Amino acid sequence: MEVEGGRGTAQSRATVAEVSRKLSVTEQTYYRWRREYGGMRVEQARRLKELEKENGRLKRLVADLTLDNAILRETTRGNF
Repeated sequence: MEVEGGRGTAQSRATVAEVSRKLSVTEQTYYRWRREYGGMRVEQARRLKELEKENGRLKRLVADLTLDNAILRETTRGNF
């Protein structure tokens, strides 16, 4: 399979193996990325990464607050 590069005015074609080697990733990683981000524009992919990062931060926050809540519940019951 060949991959098209759209930089500049001249379009170049390279095989997936060449592109993977240049990016220092496996062909499997290339195909996974293509499946995940293939239909997105660059701005959309960046926004997705930002949202995933924020989502992870918020999940950690919820976990911390849940733990704090459980600790407070235990201490108010006198079971410490």
